[in-house]
Amino acid sequence: MNLKLVANTIRGLSMDGVQAANSGHPGLPLGMADVATVLWTQFLKHNPNNPDWADRDRFILSAGHGSMLIYSLLHLAGYDLPMEELKNFRQWESQTAGHPEYGHTPGVEATTGPLGQGCGNAVGMALAEKMLAARFNTKSQKIVDHFTYVIASEGEFMEGISHEVFSLAGNHGLGDLIVFYDENFISIEGDTHITYTDDVEKRMEAYGWHVQRVNGHDFDDIASATRTAQKETAKPSVIICNTTIGFGSPNKAGSHDCHGAPLGEDEVALTKNALGISPEKFHVPEEVYAAFKEIAAENAKRESLWNEQFAEYAAANPGKAAEWERCIRGEVPADLADQIEDFEAGGSMATRSASGKILQDLAKAIPYLVGGSADLAPSNNTDLKGLGDVGANAFEGRNLHYGVREIGMGAIMNGVQLHGGFRVFGATFLVFADYVRPTTRVAALMNLPVLYVYTHDSFYVGEDGPTHQPIETLMSLRITPNVTVIRPSDATETKYAWIAALENKTGPTALLLTRQNLPIFDREELAGAENLKRGAYTIWENAQSDHDILMVASGSEVWLSIEAGKKLAAEGKKVRVVSFPSWEIFEQQSAEYKASIFPPECRKRLAVEAGWPTGWEKYVGLDGRIIGLDHFGASAPGGLLAEKFGINAENVYETAKTMMG
Repeated sequence: MNLKLVANTIRGLSMDGVQAANSGHPGLPLGMADVATVLWTQFLKHNPNNPDWADRDRFILSAGHGSMLIYSLLHLAGYDLPMEELKNFRQWESQTAGHPEYGHTPGVEATTGPLGQGCGNAVGMALAEKMLAARFNTKSQKIVDHFTYVIASEGEFMEGISHEVFSLAGNHGLGDLIVFYDENFISIEGDTHITYTDDVEKRMEAYGWHVQRVNGHDFDDIASATRTAQKETAKPSVIICNTTIGFGSPNKAGSHDCHGAPLGEDEVALTKNALGISPEKFHVPEEVYAAFKEIAAENAKRESLWNEQFAEYAAANPGKAAEWERCIRGEVPADLADQIEDFEAGGSMATRSASGKILQDLAKAIPYLVGGSADLAPSNNTDLKGLGDVGANAFEGRNLHYGVREIGMGAIMNGVQLHGGFRVFGATFLVFADYVRPTTRVAALMNLPVLYVYTHDSFYVGEDGPTHQPIETLMSLRITPNVTVIRPSDATETKYAWIAALENKTGPTALLLTRQNLPIFDREELAGAENLKRGAYTIWENAQSDHDILMVASGSEVWLSIEAGKKLAAEGKKVRVVSFPSWEIFEQQSAEYKASIFPPECRKRLAVEAGWPTGWEKYVGLDGRIIGLDHFGASAPGGLLAEKFGINAENVYETAKTMMG
């Protein structure tokens, strides 16, 4: 195979795609085409005819700005990405978006673009591979045996997220993770030495990685280093590839001028001439197509052999095979509610504590449920008791320990979910959701059903003070598209919140839970907690129509509203109290159901929530009022803060009376 011809074909396609769009990043594809050529022609195990083959190698272009590199590769390799899509790079409704998007383009394993997140996803994928191998491989049959490959840029190694995830990968000894680091000393502003002089070799060695350095334009050097990395099973590997950004461009190679802007028609022509590429736009020699066709045929055989191996495995291990299928499909038991113990009414319990008890039952019912905390498991109540830890050389357990690495946790969770075989949760205090948020946004873009357990959900945290008291965080999560936020009002609602979260397969779910105890409602007196599946429901009322006032609350403020409502009812007022745990779920309901909960004729509506008030106007209307918090908290006992901030039953009662005149 003529590797130089393949690499230059990739360069030509990448230049032409960026030029046609008059937008994009040609420098990285030109610089890393040789590395990508070696990887995709000599090492990568995948099947373009079945992009979801469970035992395929994963390839992550973490440096997503160089997206024409992966689009060129996918097209040449035989994925369902025709040449017309390369010509429509960055255009409306094309499959070749500005940055690679999971679920949008066949063969793209993760949405990348925000620098460093693809590195975190890759660590999660490599971790998932180790965990599945520990569960399902036998001494004689390895049905899980693949690599995760990454192309990463200097910008990603600068980003803090890479430090978090690479540290954990080294600690865990993820030997099937191989990162190709594009070291060209150029970023958007120019020479990276302006701000970045890290000794990357020493840094990665300190993390416990196997480190090699190669000439990123020497095919033999790249291939030799890759083979060595594959043999290193106890450590993840980084191959530092010394490259020239914009390789081949006579006037822009080695310069930041080719990082994030088209080369220009004249420079494209000069570059093609210098590289010996046909001047024809989007030209692919038949020899290159033929070479990739042979590779695809060999990879198809590899999958066929794997299928035969799995059939033998299933015959010898029917129980394991059945469990494998269940894990890959991600089935949630239809009778899940029956498998979770109920809570006795009349007592009190923090919803974080209820969640901890629920998790033990969920772990028994759903063997592929795994997760952990950013070093806060005792506070978040997320330990799966007796089910073992995941760590260095220990991958059979189900408790993930992320360390104090919130953004790393989020990216790793995304990678585990992308890999398949697990449902994954991660936990921290709600106020630290801001650290997780960039990965939450990308999870929402990818429709990943990851689960966040956010405890200590309001100023009731108390003495820890305003740094640990989330005020705006709840509302900011709600405004992130495709994120479902659930804030249950008691232990029983928490049970159904978990069920709703697990049944949500189209995006992330955040469970917001209290540190402080809340009453466990008597569901004989109040409406059943299973109504949480509608997002909002009437939990208590003393009349079914002609209400004088409607009070709506979430979480810990529901019982305050019930107390105030009963006091008003004793004075002859017609009151409805609505528990509103999830705006997102409620918005999925029919117009008829919404009107049944918020009857249009009742215009006096009072919302109560221990957080930022903006947004509740949609539900309370112009004649409504909101009791919330539009300022930061303070350091004092939670009960005292409730009194000072007016988020208590007495203020709810007085405000409602004022509204009714």
